[in-house]
Amino acid sequence: MRYLAILLTYLISIQPSIAQTDTWEGPATNNKSGLLQVSPDGRYLEYKNGVPFFYLADTAWELFHRLNDEEIEDYFENRRAKGFTVIQAVLLPELDGLNTPNRQGEVPLKDIENVIPNEAYFKWIDKVIRLAESKGLYMALLPTWGDKVDKQQGKGPQIFTPVYAQAYGTWLGKRYKNFKNIIWIHGGHRWGGDSSYPIWDALGKGLKNADKNHLMTFYPLTGHSSSQWFNNATWLDFNMIHTGACNQDYEIYRNLLVKDYNRENVKPVLDGGSGYENQPICNAPDSMGWFNDKDIRKAMYWSLFSGACGYTYGCHDVWQMLSPGQIPVNGARGDWKTSLDLPGARQVIHARRLMERFGLANSIPANELIMTESGSPEEKIVALKNENQLMVYLPQGGHLKLTIPPFKASGTPRLEWMNPRNGSYIQIDIENVSKEITVNTPDQEDWILIVSAI
Repeated sequence: MRYLAILLTYLISIQPSIAQTDTWEGPATNNKSGLLQVSPDGRYLEYKNGVPFFYLADTAWELFHRLNDEEIEDYFENRRAKGFTVIQAVLLPELDGLNTPNRQGEVPLKDIENVIPNEAYFKWIDKVIRLAESKGLYMALLPTWGDKVDKQQGKGPQIFTPVYAQAYGTWLGKRYKNFKNIIWIHGGHRWGGDSSYPIWDALGKGLKNADKNHLMTFYPLTGHSSSQWFNNATWLDFNMIHTGACNQDYEIYRNLLVKDYNRENVKPVLDGGSGYENQPICNAPDSMGWFNDKDIRKAMYWSLFSGACGYTYGCHDVWQMLSPGQIPVNGARGDWKTSLDLPGARQVIHARRLMERFGLANSIPANELIMTESGSPEEKIVALKNENQLMVYLPQGGHLKLTIPPFKASGTPRLEWMNPRNGSYIQIDIENVSKEITVNTPDQEDWILIVSAI
């Protein structure tokens, strides 16, 4: 009998046909529940009816600039089917977005110097947002990329002063306050302090004063968090960190996300930009390689098991909507249409299902229960628990020694492995589960241990 159990476990682990489907059925979210709000404990986002909302975003910065209607329909459908709940896109895009017309032949502003919006451009934006809503997708809108505030390496031009920023924010807020599926993000990969602070603050105030229906955050420069400048701002509802394209170990999450999670004036927090799939690591592909699906999984589960309210996925080819004939940005090497189906993009659905099964409410980081040394920051083991469950992410397979916390339910805990690559589960046959257990992963890949009180 024991031999048959071992054989069954082995067969489950090697047969992808037993894995969960990688297709999301139905609308991306139940946004009929209404607008979003911050949970009472300040830890996650939820619908107005109190049901938790899992923020799982795709990065599509150039969506409004480079795609036509048919392509946007295909893109939205692809992301809906992969379980994404949010699409992040920029209204005044980075790649010469003020001067190069979009695929409809329109530019965002009819008067750049005085920041006067082009009604034809925004009327089409309205249509795209409603299309997203029909699929249950939320649009996380950046009013502008950061180069229009602080040019740095961008195309620019710098057009915003505090006066223009507040007027533009007010105009956007009035226009979109009655849409159901909007989240505001401003910042555009920029420093929030010094001479830029009054501009970003004015934009936030303009938006929030005109639109009190939608949540808002700030997308900061790599290696920073919105909390560094705006944690106490009345317009900032949740924090966003930016881990970026050079960081491959857990230390940046400890320095940014964990720090935000432990703030006294706590707000939900998530990573708005880790290394993009198919992106050269630190812009040095010859010496450092390219971010792949393993890097995506590590960043995602490090975030989620450290208390994040969601996660933002990105693909280097997709954010810029790179097509043949266009100049690649920062070494992009793929066509956006084919890159939609890279392994990492197909695997985020398993994280969503896991987190929604586990529950965002009352979930807290639990690294103190891990008795096994992680070995290195690149392979940091992290844990998350609630009153009846515990989850542990192991970036590298092997040995795990763990303390089992007291659960509310009194039954014998059930143990199982979850394969984050295909969403399959393997039940662990272990006798005499006590306060301390020792298990070994099925192989040397990354795995998630789930302990559930029955």
